[in-house]
Amino acid sequence: MKNQLITITVTGIIIFIWQFCTWGLLNLHADEFKYSPNQDAILNALNANLTEDGNYYMPTLPMDASHEQHEAAMKANMGKPWAMVKYHKVADFSMGMNMFRGFVVDLFAAFLLIWLLMQFRETSFKTVMMSSLGIGFIGYLVITYTNSIWFDTNTMMYFVDTIVLWGLVGAWLGWWLNRGQANG
Repeated sequence: MKNQLITITVTGIIIFIWQFCTWGLLNLHADEFKYSPNQDAILNALNANLTEDGNYYMPTLPMDASHEQHEAAMKANMGKPWAMVKYHKVADFSMGMNMFRGFVVDLFAAFLLIWLLMQFRETSFKTVMMSSLGIGFIGYLVITYTNSIWFDTNTMMYFVDTIVLWGLVGAWLGWWLNRGQANG
């Protein structure tokens, strides 16, 4: 039990530290947060026209619009500007709870990966490393990359995150789960 807690905790810490480095310390995702010198005017316009927090895709139609209305709107807006907006009426820059929630999620992800690895007959370094990378790539491909196909976003830093984060986790677990074994 003690070894399982150590394994999960260290793995969760590795995930958390890489996320802190990539998003904070190294700021590798800086391209995702573009600056506009017109931000005050844009925020004022959003505040005047949006009534609730949420994600908005523009242009779009109400949920009850007919198929014909959607087709006409798609044709009318082809080649014109579009936007996705994450809007919040009130800014909250307190990070404590966000960091706590992130760490809990990292611990849970670590638990799931370790549980899965423990179902294997063989947990050699190579098997653990490739499994960790494989799981990371599955998440990247079916979520991040697929979204980039539809919403035309750059995912290069998420790809780097996948390789580095799940490579570090795989290396740690591959070593830890095989320490003291001649064939590890």
